Parts: sequence; structure tokens; C-alpha cells
Amino acid sequence: MENQIKKIGILTGGGDCPGLNSVLYGIMLKAYEAGIECIGILKGWKGFVENLTIPLNIADHDDLHTVGGTILFTSRTNPFKGESSEEEQAKELTKKFGDLGIDVLIAIGGDDTLGVADRMYKLGNAKVVGCPKTIDNDLAGTHYTFGFWSAVQLASNAMDNLTTTARSHQRVFIVEIMGRDAGFLTMYSGISAGADIILIPETPFDLEKDVIEVLKNRVNAGYKYHIVAISEGAYPNFESLKNDFKTISKETINKLPKDVFGNPLLVKLNIPNRAWLEASLATFKMAFLAL
Repeated sequence: MENQIKKIGILTGGGDCPGLNSVLYGIMLKAYEAGIECIGILKGWKGFVENLTIPLNIADHDDLHTVGGTILFTSRTNPFKGESSEEEQAKELTKKFGDLGIDVLIAIGGDDTLGVADRMYKLGNAKVVGCPKTIDNDLAGTHYTFGFWSAVQLASNAMDNLTTTARSHQRVFIVEIMGRDAGFLTMYSGISAGADIILIPETPFDLEKDVIEVLKNRVNAGYKYHIVAISEGAYPNFESLKNDFKTISKETINKLPKDVFGNPLLVKLNIPNRAWLEASLATFKMAFLAL
């Protein structure tokens, strides 16, 4: 039976990460073997809507795996923003396949990017393939997501480099590592770099027991510096939250401006100098002064 797919469009959306260009080349390689043409759609969903494309000739990209980021560029653009229903918008977006001259679209991205692809498939019957992009390694059915090991190496190297400064100044260094709901990246890089405390979202921590007491014990043992690796999504347990932290109400969060995908813009809280980290450092300093 003759292959009905003649041309594939590929786009990348959301944040960049190591491995994106390798994924692009892998798609191009398999498409070439199947006699299918590929075109690149620039700047994510923005380029899809505005017909921004480039040819993807496999011979021109033999060393693409050595280039970081994504040659297709990226953006945080939500094409579902009109006043008509999502079903009507999905059908209109599906018509863009004809404008772009593609039979199938491969969207490479995270929750927001693939959320658009999912709605196009379910509501517009579009031929879309989603390729999940997450250095957090939080994808069921896989051992490791692409970009994870490169991200572990980078975070580990950063902590290794900070160790010399921490030792010289005899300080506590808190290193925040990506991972909103999954701690794989923080755990692997923290272990690799020999971090003294590792905090991850999967295990709510107690500030007194898991941080302060550990640091006191290290000081009493003669250690002069300390590295704390903390996932961006790590959070205290209920008792610690009540006793050790100031909280922001859900109502305050809900009133924040939203990004194009409806997520609250936490930066609009205007917390100076990452108050959580500053408060934590102040707590650590008081603990040492009490020794």
C-alpha cells in the first residue's frame, strides 16, 4: 500500500533543553528512510499560525546532534485564544495543514505545547504526533527522557564549581535545580556533586529536622561549608509550613496575571531576592550563631 504521508511538519515549543536537535535529526533520519519530506516550523505554535517554515534537508544537518537548543527556535504561544469555541478553533488550526503543505505534524514540547496538539487531535481530528520534552524525567513508560543526563551533568558541574567558593568563604550555598513536581534532576545531580542536603518534591521536608539539625551536626563534626541542593518544587510538610514559613494564600495566587496558557505569573508576587531562600539562609545563620 502506498504511503499516504508525503510531508511532515515539525515544531518545538516551550523551553529549550539538551537533546532537542538530536530528536529533530532522529525524525529526519526515519522520514528519509521512509521517503517522507520534512519541513521545520519556526517559533513553535507562532510559526504554525503564521506559516514560518524552513526546509529540513538531512544532508545539511549531519552534525545537528552537536548543536544545543533547537534550530527551529521556540516560543510560548497559545493559538487557542479566540472568542469562538475550542472546537471551532481546533478545526481552523487543522486547516493550516493545507496552508503549510503537510500531512502530519510532530509537536515537540511540554504540557502547554502538547496540550494544544491534544486539543487539535481530539476536537479537530488533526494528524498530530506529540513528543514529550522534559528534562525532569517525569514521563511514564521511559527509563530517561531526552536531555535528562545532559541536564544532570550541567547541574552537577555547577555545584562542583560552587564548592570552591563555599569552602573559601565557609558558607551555606543553596542551589535551586529545576523540577516542579519531580526530583530526579535534583537527586541525581545532588548525589553526583556530593551535596550535603537534597530536597525534592516527592518527600516534603521538615526545616528543623531535615535542614537545621543536619547543618548543626555537620558544624559540630568540623565541616566548614555546606551545599544544599533543592528542587524548585520542594516544599515543607504541614507542621513545618505552619511553624517555619510565611505562606501566600490561594486567593492571592488566583488573582495574579496569567500567561498565555493560563498559568499564574508568580514573578508578579514581587518577592525581592527570592524571599524563601533569603529566609532560609537567615535561619541557617541563626542556627550557626547559636552553636
